[in-house]
Order: sequence, then structure tokens, then C-alpha cells
Amino acid sequence: MKKVIFTLLVLMASVSGIQAQSLYKTVYDRATAVVNNPKASDEEIQINQFKVTALNYMSTQINKRGLKKDSYFYDSQAVNLASFITDFQANLAKAPATKRTEVIRIYQEACKNNPMFKDTNKDMINCYVEDKLTLTPFCIDTNWEKAYDQATTLVKQALK
Repeated sequence: MKKVIFTLLVLMASVSGIQAQSLYKTVYDRATAVVNNPKASDEEIQINQFKVTALNYMSTQINKRGLKKDSYFYDSQAVNLASFITDFQANLAKAPATKRTEVIRIYQEACKNNPMFKDTNKDMINCYVEDKLTLTPFCIDTNWEKAYDQATTLVKQALK
């Protein structure tokens, strides 16, 4: 009986681990699918290319620095990145014209104030910030969970 219970517990733990890892993979795979879809609009491609770039940057930096991160970390960062961008678009769309610049600044500052790796290669991490035509003017070296929390709080106050 103990073997059966132990086997069930191991099986449930492995299944929950697979499900948890799937959040990161889902965000990444969906963004990649849009980028590679010839029927996607330029705006959709641009937004999703940012997601792919940011997630690739994060994974590369973690591996390069020899950091150990669990699936919760990856999932949380991916989900918060997607939420950050979705909320940015929604808040920008509903903001009156006089508040649009402030909304953009709030989201940019949230990225700037919450770096993940404190990377000194500013040209690389700010490539989207410096591009005046991008729909996602954000730094890729960002702790998306913290940035999302900060931006959400500040934009609510700004749009009252």
C-alpha cells in the first residue's frame, strides 16, 4: 500500500511540474507562433517578437550566469510579461490623449526600476526603448513580476 501511495505522489508531483513548466512554454510558443504566422498583422508580430526576445534574454542570462531557477520562476516571469504587455495596451487604449504619455512613462519606468540582472550592456537591453517606432518600448532586463506590480499600481492612480 505504501508503494502505491508513494508512486501516486511521485506521479502527481511530476505531472504538476509539467503543468507548471507549461506556462512559460505556452507564452513562448504562442508568441513564436504569431511571429511566424504570415497572416499576423505587423503590430501582432512586433508585440510578440518582444515577448520572444525578452524570454530568450532571460533564459540566456540565467544559463550564462549559472543561476538555478525553478519552474515557478520561469512561469511567473512569462505570465507577468504577458500581463504587463496586455495591460499596457489596454491602459494606453483607454487613457485620454492627455494621459497617454504618462501611461507610457509609467510602464517604461517600471521596467527600468526593476532590473532582473542589472546588465551593463545598455545598448542591448534598451534596444526596444531606443526604437521610437516600437509598440513595446521596454527594457528586456526586467523582473516582470515586480514591474507588473509597480506599473499596475501607478497606472491605476494616474487614470483615476
